[in-house]
Amino acid sequence: MTFPVLEGKTAIVTGAAMGMGEATARLFAEAGANVVVADFNEEKGRAVAESIAADTGAKVIFVNVDVSDSAQVQAMVARTVEEFGELNVAVNNAALTPDNGLASEFDEDYWDRLMSVDLKGAALCQKYELQQMISQGKGGSIINISSVSGFRPQPGNIAYVAAKHGVIGMTKVAAMENGVHNIRVNSVAPGAIDTPMLRGALEEFGLDEESYAPQLSLLNRFGQPREIAEATLWLASDASSYLTGTTIHADAGYVGR
Repeated sequence: MTFPVLEGKTAIVTGAAMGMGEATARLFAEAGANVVVADFNEEKGRAVAESIAADTGAKVIFVNVDVSDSAQVQAMVARTVEEFGELNVAVNNAALTPDNGLASEFDEDYWDRLMSVDLKGAALCQKYELQQMISQGKGGSIINISSVSGFRPQPGNIAYVAAKHGVIGMTKVAAMENGVHNIRVNSVAPGAIDTPMLRGALEEFGLDEESYAPQLSLLNRFGQPREIAEATLWLASDASSYLTGTTIHADAGYVGR
């Protein structure tokens, strides 16, 4: 059972066409929010938005956006305000599949593309979300989705690891600057979560959950997208009103083991 902790609020969720983003958008709608499903995949994004609206009765719209493009991010925020009047919560979740290569041999083209989405894209979203929230003068909550890779590096993922470290840093800076506006900025660092991205990686490397999960989780299983959404919902709600500049490690103890 979900309580209406976001009743009357409007939230943007990027990367919401699948995985953790989709689960977060759905949970926010269940919690009473107006939800903007934002994604570059128009077909999947529209289908998700329509499904959430039908299942929850919430007001949900889809916005097609490439978060690496400043103009498109600004348009996303403007469309949100046009439709719902204001912006109260934002979850910057959009990301590309981690790279796969040694630091001595990384693909420079993919480095640029991943950084443009996972780091610059998150920073652009945060920038224009902050501007809107500051202009409203009502505070707000921004949650940037990082990763355990932002704390415990993995070999072979130099671009992804660097980007997720960057997300932690930009979260802290934004929190320091915007407490005066009553805008809280936090992050969630998921561990191994059962998403299409993870399943694709398992298939690529010939791994399975039974043998691999114990290496990544003290609970010996992968997390579910909704479990990350629950942590994000708490940060989005007033229940976490004294938290800013911090990270929730939703990783079944992986970073601290």
